[in-house]
Amino acid sequence: MPLVWTGPGPLVLASTSATRRHLLEQAGIAVLCEAPGIDEREVERENGGLSPRDLARKLAEAKALAVSTRWPGHIVVGADQVLQCEGELLHKPGSLADAAGQIAKLSARRHHLHAAVAIAEDGRITDGFVEDAHLTMRALDAAAIARYVDAAGIDRVTASVGGYQLEGLGIHLFSHIEGDHSTILGLPLLPLLERLRIRGCLAF
Repeated sequence: MPLVWTGPGPLVLASTSATRRHLLEQAGIAVLCEAPGIDEREVERENGGLSPRDLARKLAEAKALAVSTRWPGHIVVGADQVLQCEGELLHKPGSLADAAGQIAKLSARRHHLHAAVAIAEDGRITDGFVEDAHLTMRALDAAAIARYVDAAGIDRVTASVGGYQLEGLGIHLFSHIEGDHSTILGLPLLPLLERLRIRGCLAF
């Protein structure tokens, strides 16, 4: 894959998400990944009055800032995603049973993904945005959910909020999807590329 990245050193992604890294690399961007090492639930508790969209932004900013202080002179991107369904926020399931329970909650319902990106440089936030996607899950009985969870496996169903990965077997769970694919995967790529282009970091 030819690189189109022309920024000062590689882009630093404040995440260890293989999906987010793959999205950037497929777009020809040289990227280094580093875990931000923040307590996401603590950030959520400290910002309990925020809307889901603003909470996603706050989490992305916390990640970007944590890593930016370690990488002066580099552009650092933090990203986070909040899932909201009928007023309830869901987090990554901790087990197969948790994943099955989340899917049961989402079954036959429309839920919302708020994907936030924050850009930090030299320890300060310089840009950010939130994109939304809306997904409607098929009506699934307990047997269908059990078959999906077993087929997808624990590594997959516990890796993403909601217990599904749309780029894999999770696509079978849905009847309708509204929103950009990269937003659903947790890194809205088109608005991020536009901001990097404005900074003169892309070849075209």
